Amino acid sequence: MFIDECTIKVTAGDGGRGCSSFRREKFEALGGPNGGDGGRGGDVVLVGDENTNNLIDFKYKPHWKGERGGHGLGKDQNGREGKAADLRMPLGTIVTDKATGRVVAEVLEKGQRVILCKGGNGGWGNTHFKSSVNRAPRRCNPGEVGEAGSFRLVLKSIADVGLVGFPNAGKSSLTQRITRARPRTAAYPFTTLHPQIGVIDFPESYDRMLLADVPGLIEGASDNRGLGHRFLRHIERCALLMFMIDMAGVDGREPGDDYQTLLDELGAYDAALLTKPRVVVANKMDLSTAAENLEAFGQQHHVEVFPISCETGDGLDTLKNALLARVRAIPVAATPGA
Repeated sequence: MFIDECTIKVTAGDGGRGCSSFRREKFEALGGPNGGDGGRGGDVVLVGDENTNNLIDFKYKPHWKGERGGHGLGKDQNGREGKAADLRMPLGTIVTDKATGRVVAEVLEKGQRVILCKGGNGGWGNTHFKSSVNRAPRRCNPGEVGEAGSFRLVLKSIADVGLVGFPNAGKSSLTQRITRARPRTAAYPFTTLHPQIGVIDFPESYDRMLLADVPGLIEGASDNRGLGHRFLRHIERCALLMFMIDMAGVDGREPGDDYQTLLDELGAYDAALLTKPRVVVANKMDLSTAAENLEAFGQQHHVEVFPISCETGDGLDTLKNALLARVRAIPVAATPGA
């Protein structure tokens, strides 16, 4: 199951209370206060984890709490700090405070740590309150209460290449062919019901790229038809967009119209998506009608097209090398997580 949106309630640990204690030792005639401080409560921390690809851990466990700090003890012994609650987040997670609607954090990098709620400070022991006029203070402080809140998590997948296209265009087949991902494939629309993130390896140059296969779009997707705009957000952070076109027109659609519809839907959802670098992939070139449709497509849209066949594997190596070259050419500031 793929979860890309959920709500969590988190509470940082309370600080431990300070201790009121006095020395009782044989050779210390006057003794004195020796109460230790309470330990600090554990924070709730967001941790960027590249091995986590969705929010399912938080869908079924929405409550998280940091550990309470230890109480102070006699002999100037401070309480131990509470253990932090580390929430391992997939890269691309946006965290919004439900009470204010304000974005409080974005987890974009591997190993990134963001304190979502701070633990309470520990209370002072009575040692802190001794003075020349109060040599035997019995005062000590309770620990502070840890911060708490309710937060909405939304995942926008981070990938180098975002793969978009109509249902049955062959996106899942291409993903299987050039990455390690194994999405479901079948001869009917909407076999992919959630985004798939695959890794494209280049053993010769030791390079790798991430490919996000977004579930099939249809006309009206920007108005929440079909699988709607819920999954359109997964291409917002992609550096390069790859349009997959069924050039054989198996489902009775015109390839040129499909491409224009995809552009219109992306522009209606977010005009900034049309400014991203893009490539067009013509799939199903092994079928008889594909060559004629490709010629007509070239007359209608003056873009570079990479003809391939996921069935036979023709053109896949050329496509992979072209994707790598284009991603390398994108400025660092425009790459995912930059």
